[in-house]
Amino acid sequence: MRRFLIRAASLAASATAVAASVAPVSAAAAQTLSFRPLSYNINGYNWGGYAATGSGFSSVSATWTEANATCNSTNDLYAPWVGIDGYGSSSVEQTGVATDCSSGHAVHQAWYEMYPKAPVYLSTTTYPVSAGDVIHASVTYAGSRKYTLTLSDSSRGWTYTTTQSISASRTSAEVIIESPTGSYPNFGTLSFSAATVNGKSLGSFSPTALDPSSNGIYEARTGALSGGTSFTETYLHQ
Repeated sequence: MRRFLIRAASLAASATAVAASVAPVSAAAAQTLSFRPLSYNINGYNWGGYAATGSGFSSVSATWTEANATCNSTNDLYAPWVGIDGYGSSSVEQTGVATDCSSGHAVHQAWYEMYPKAPVYLSTTTYPVSAGDVIHASVTYAGSRKYTLTLSDSSRGWTYTTTQSISASRTSAEVIIESPTGSYPNFGTLSFSAATVNGKSLGSFSPTALDPSSNGIYEARTGALSGGTSFTETYLHQ
């Protein structure tokens, strides 16, 4: 696993919330870490999941149940997310939920990122997430360099939407788990479902399967696609 560079950029960013208009706030430790590959992500490394490649990707979405993670150390940090770009390109438009162990126990926090800008974390008061919550995430290209990112927690009844601008290639679309510190908490098994790209099943794009690894040791295992839209991520090693 290759470590991410620490970033000191500000997390302030404008956003529009569907449930309420509240400025995002930063997480205690995760705020300086970007959820993006170091250089180009052409193997698993810090990513696990599936990446569809090609051109003209306009949307990606998936649903998962937030895992009940056990912290192995205060360095543990990971997130399931969906996004466009990042697999062989230098930008990533993504949103998901981070699980941060810097406090000694798992803290779940919703976020989005338009890399190379820093990640933006949402208020845990306005947009709380707990283990067992059902999360749905989507990223959609809206034209004119604009992307709409939506994250919802159906267990708690909130939805957050923001539209951001970036010049990007749209050459990949992903459903991913990632640890920017290279250190996974024990999340057991996390299941993705309803995974679609451009309104079609993820599997219809013959996506590349990725297993995160560190120093030749697999940290999690990506399961086979079921029905083209569902798969599991199983924790193996920190």
